[in-house]
Amino acid sequence: MASATTTRTVTMGELPGLAGTRLGSSATVEIPQDRIDKFAEATGDNQWIHIDPERAKDGPFGTTIAHGYLTLSLAVELFWGILEVTDCEQVLNYGLNKVRFPAPVPVGSRIGATAEFLTVEPCDGGYQLTVRLTFEADGVPRPVCVAEMLLRYYGGIDA
Repeated sequence: MASATTTRTVTMGELPGLAGTRLGSSATVEIPQDRIDKFAEATGDNQWIHIDPERAKDGPFGTTIAHGYLTLSLAVELFWGILEVTDCEQVLNYGLNKVRFPAPVPVGSRIGATAEFLTVEPCDGGYQLTVRLTFEADGVPRPVCVAEMLLRYYGGIDA
């Protein structure tokens, strides 16, 4: 997994110049069983593969694994450590284009993400960014999640 980089700080006017660039990597977040259990409780997804360590020992991964949507939910936390836009008045999560979970996240893993800016397009009062986040977990040879995230940054410019 790539090591964490310093947060990149830009202005709204600099966002178009980020199109087509790889910005960097986030810090990592640990995924203990307690966090998995809380996510299961919040979402109602109580499959044994996530919440029953004893049964999971004999399962396909030999341990409990994080929910795919738990991994995806880390997108905002990890992305904020990669990019800061100083004169932005509002950021909106506009959605996702594509999400895949190529590998499971074993309990106790540390997850980080890298960000690649695919497009930066003007929208009413700001810019819409399409960012590919590739999530990796220590000791897992493949990405654990790849997601195209859409964000809208508003304020500070006349787009």
